[in-house]
Amino acid sequence: MPSIALRQSRRCRLIDTRAYLTNTPRSSYTNIQFRAATNASWRPVSILDDWVAKEARPISLRQLMVFGRSLTESRLISSANYVRTELPTRIAHRIRDMQRLPYVVTTNKHIKEVYDLYYHAFDTFRKVKEVKTLEENDKLCELISHNLKSHLTVIPQLAMGILECGGLMSPIELDKFMNTILRSRISRRVIAEQHLSLTETYNSPNFSPGAKLSESDFIGEVFIKCYAKDVVERCSKAITALARTTNGPDVQIPDITVDGHLDASFPYILSHLEYIIGELLRNSVQAVIDRHQKTHPDPNNVKPPPVEITICENQQHVIIRICDRGGGIPRAELPHLWSFSKGPQSQRRLENLAQVPKMAATMQELHVEEELGRADLKAPPYQSSLSSLTSRPPNLRLGMGLPLSRVYAEYWAGNLDLHSLEGYGTDMFLQISRLGNKNEQLTTRASMDAL
Repeated sequence: MPSIALRQSRRCRLIDTRAYLTNTPRSSYTNIQFRAATNASWRPVSILDDWVAKEARPISLRQLMVFGRSLTESRLISSANYVRTELPTRIAHRIRDMQRLPYVVTTNKHIKEVYDLYYHAFDTFRKVKEVKTLEENDKLCELISHNLKSHLTVIPQLAMGILECGGLMSPIELDKFMNTILRSRISRRVIAEQHLSLTETYNSPNFSPGAKLSESDFIGEVFIKCYAKDVVERCSKAITALARTTNGPDVQIPDITVDGHLDASFPYILSHLEYIIGELLRNSVQAVIDRHQKTHPDPNNVKPPPVEITICENQQHVIIRICDRGGGIPRAELPHLWSFSKGPQSQRRLENLAQVPKMAATMQELHVEEELGRADLKAPPYQSSLSSLTSRPPNLRLGMGLPLSRVYAEYWAGNLDLHSLEGYGTDMFLQISRLGNKNEQLTTRASMDAL
């Protein structure tokens, strides 16, 4: 059953089309009908137009830290009103993107479900009045928490929709759409979870308003000093445990070594970095295990070659290189590595995604024993991106790890690249901004390259 917003959009489009045809020569009808059939977009209502006319206000990690370092009631209220206006603005732009898709794509049940979720969230947040008191802020936080939970279905729904629409749009267009939607989703969760964390800190019985936090603490969701070595070692333990669960106790697991600038630190969202490192390590470790089992005459009694991680720090960036000897990537698969929409195993990906009703894209979804992140701190009362939110089996491969990791890396003006030597191994390079002074990147790579 079409949503109310969608029915209104179609009605407006029908009226506009009749008026246009009345004043258009008959010889032009064929072209009009063709364009309408191939690129029928949903006519936006005026309320959405008003919000789309507004520009998103990007922020940097440094701004998040400075703003939250000396937290007061007025700053918390200011944060609430920033989130109150920024969420509907960013959601409105993504609704417009979906309205511009070909009509046949918008009828896909997975895309339609995401559209309905987004429109409901937009309609909800645009009606929230200015926050003036702490009580009103608490109500806003309840609303934010509810929407964060309800939108956990977005990633698998989008992924299935994109795969099913593979023949209806070009892979480049589908990937650009997916990248834009996912980057915007990350941006909304960052500002929403940051405000929830600031509110939790302010309401803590041990908190003193205006007191400055030490450099070893989190400011909201931002880890002021994120040590690359510590994150790599935590992820290594988690991936090793996952590999034993996936392959069995008798299979030899490669060691994971770390060298380089072991004291390198930088401000970052810990869950973002854990997801990227976790996905890269999982790919490398499994590739080494698979190759070792196939090529060694006695694989269960001989240790496979290690996965080597090097951390390099300079004035502007921290670079993490992950090297494995897992045989590299077949040349035929290289064009599909960073794509959400194409590839020779699309049907298997669809079947696997159908088993994942919710996805937050975090390391915790691997269901391993080790506790990641802020193990010494009380878990937040809301379900954040650090929560274990799916029943995803450890050996269920979705084909989204690399492209989604690149979206996370580029969000804070970083980069993720890969070099494969087929028959030998793979080198992966993650570049991170060391200073935290880069604004969130709300434009896709394709759009930036076109400028």
